[in-house]
Amino acid sequence: MTFGVLIVGAGGHGQVVADILQEACRHGADAEPVGFLDDDRSLWGQTVLGLPVLGAVADLPATPHDAVIVAIGDNAVRWRLLCGLRASGVRLTSAVHPSAVIAQGARLGAGVAVCAGVIVNTGSIIGDGVILNTACTVDHHNCIGDCAHIAPGAHLAGRVVVGEGALVGIGSSVTPGRRIGQWATVGAGAVVIRDVPAGSVAVGVPARVRRLASPGGSP
Repeated sequence: MTFGVLIVGAGGHGQVVADILQEACRHGADAEPVGFLDDDRSLWGQTVLGLPVLGAVADLPATPHDAVIVAIGDNAVRWRLLCGLRASGVRLTSAVHPSAVIAQGARLGAGVAVCAGVIVNTGSIIGDGVILNTACTVDHHNCIGDCAHIAPGAHLAGRVVVGEGALVGIGSSVTPGRRIGQWATVGAGAVVIRDVPAGSVAVGVPARVRRLASPGGSP
C-alpha cells in the first residue's frame, strides 16, 4: 500500500526529489509524491512534473498527506524547517533513487535525499535532512550530520566526519579520517587533507581555509 508524500519546496532540488520518488514508485517503492508546498506564490496552482503546487508551507497541516520531505537546497533553511516539523511530530520520509547503492550496514536518517548514482558504504551514518547529491560517494564508517549536503561528484574516504549543515562542494574529495566542522563549506574541486574548522570556507588543492562563514548558515 502506498502512502502520500508532500514535498516542501518546488524549486530545482524539490523537482529532483519528486523525480526520485516517482522513479522509486516505478520500481515498487511505497512512498508516492502527491504534490508540493512552496512559499513562492507565483507557483501556486501550477503543475510541476505532473504534481500540483498546493500552497504555502504554512498550509501543511490542512493539506492531506501521510509523510513529508523537505526538499530545499539551502542547508540553513532546510534545517529550520526540519526542526519545526520534527517538533510538531510530522512524519518525515526519505527519497532514495533506485540506482543508489546503500550498504546493509549503513544507516539513513529521516528526510534524506539520495540522488541517482550515490554510493554509501557499510558503517556510515547519515543524519536527518541530508542531501547526498548525484553520484557522490560516502565510504565506510562516515558520519554525516543533520542537513549537511554532499554535492554532485564529491567523494568522502573512510571514517570522515561531516558536521551539521556543512557543504562539501561539487567534485571535491576528502581524505580518510578528516573532519569537516558544522556549517563549514568545502569549495568545488577542493582536496581536503586536513580538518576543516566549523564555520569556515576551505578551497583549493590542497584545501586551505580562506575565511569564516556567516554564523549558523551558509557563507
